[in-house]
Amino acid sequence: MKKITVVSLLLISAFTLYAQDRTEIKMYKTFGGARFEMDTLVLSPKQVLEIVKVEPLAYEKFKKAKANYNAAGVLGFTGGLLVGIPLGTAIGGGDPEWGMAIAGGVLILGSFSLNSIFRSHAFEAIELYNGKTVRIKPQFQFYGTGARLVMRF
Repeated sequence: MKKITVVSLLLISAFTLYAQDRTEIKMYKTFGGARFEMDTLVLSPKQVLEIVKVEPLAYEKFKKAKANYNAAGVLGFTGGLLVGIPLGTAIGGGDPEWGMAIAGGVLILGSFSLNSIFRSHAFEAIELYNGKTVRIKPQFQFYGTGARLVMRF
């Protein structure tokens, strides 16, 4: 009788181990982008991309997000250099090229918008990976002299 109980407990524990769902990834929006966590681990976007490979829709969505993340990083770094060089020249007492600083500021603003797009794509990918349905996202957009309401599913 004890052998049957031990064998049945082993079988039940084995089935529960195999029946467990994959661990959820949590995304927290931060000022500079997003932070991803799985259990107690903090993940980079590259690691998240590898993890979501098991879900094809989430993988494609996160691949778009990662492309925006990389572009935002390049634009932000380049913009920072273009702003920093004239500021350094001005502090050093030289004649700064303010046009370069303005161009750098435009690049930094562009990186903010790409970062926002990254966060929205990443959130949708994480929702798909975790098995949650993606909510309808209404957006109010202005164009020219009018406006429109866009519903994204």
